[in-house]
Amino acid sequence: MTATAPAPVTAPRTLAETAPQVLALVAGYVGHRTVSLGLRSGLLRALADRPGSTADDLADALSLDPFYVSVWCRAAFGAGVLERADGGYRLGDHMATLLLATGSPAFVGGVFGVCEAGEVFDRFEASLSSGERMWWEDTSPEWIAAVAGTGTPFYTRLVPGGLERVPGLAERLTAGCTVVDTACGAGVGAIRLATTYPRCTVVGVDGDAHSIDRARERIAAAGLAGRITLVHSALEDMALGEQATLVINNISMHECRDIDRVAANVMAALEPGGWFVVSDFPFPDTDEGLRSTPGRVMSGIQFFEAQIDDQLLPRSAYDDLLTRHGFTDLGSAQLTPMHALTWGRRP
Repeated sequence: MTATAPAPVTAPRTLAETAPQVLALVAGYVGHRTVSLGLRSGLLRALADRPGSTADDLADALSLDPFYVSVWCRAAFGAGVLERADGGYRLGDHMATLLLATGSPAFVGGVFGVCEAGEVFDRFEASLSSGERMWWEDTSPEWIAAVAGTGTPFYTRLVPGGLERVPGLAERLTAGCTVVDTACGAGVGAIRLATTYPRCTVVGVDGDAHSIDRARERIAAAGLAGRITLVHSALEDMALGEQATLVINNISMHECRDIDRVAANVMAALEPGGWFVVSDFPFPDTDEGLRSTPGRVMSGIQFFEAQIDDQLLPRSAYDDLLTRHGFTDLGSAQLTPMHALTWGRRP
């Protein structure tokens, strides 16, 4: 028997060494609320449009109280969101992209509103004793809109860049085929697919009636009602009348009530050689990953996921899922620390 070396023993940290870690949590909360306030009030947008503005300039432009705006500006500067400029303030480097550019693959501004929504921490705390669960139809329209906004950059990264990482897929999409967007939500991804691949027809499937209604409005406004079909169905009950070349699930596969049943339905919906692409959060499967910044953000998302009886999954869980259901040619790609793809093909 080979002896196993004992794990190294580290000395306990002192109180003085630990206290800054706790205070950093408070500072992070202050920064989060400061950014959220800046987004809702229009202060961040105003600074993007008029860099160098003073607190008085901003207050005058937005009809806000000058003293209160000065308090916000100092907090935003302290958080690193603003920089000093020409006697006033400007957004820090790349802040406009990260916080305001909804069409950018780097946009994260929507996460702030999601984390402050009552469906996350408030309802979790209220249900901490009862463990009461809910489903999407129990959430507010504001929550649906916030999630749609947060999911948009995932679609931006996925279409077309992420799909181009899947061997052989880009050529088929360019030539034209049927694409199914499962858990299509408010239709953001279905519209992006239809506009990026004009020769394709798109089917959006979602189990939430409100989301389907919102998707229908968006699709009509985009003039794409003739190329996008919507199906109101839980993915566990999905049965399509035609076979697809590609089935996509974007940041929703972990929420399926019966993930194996969904995978079987996807296999049935695909033509031979068709692809299933899962685009999702890669939840950390190590202690080190859990304590990373992406891991801590995803841990916050788990507070909502728990209430719908789900949790985010490690990316490798999708390898296991696709293998169980007979998918072949499996592959994966990490698009960002919080966004990974897994794919397989129907034999």
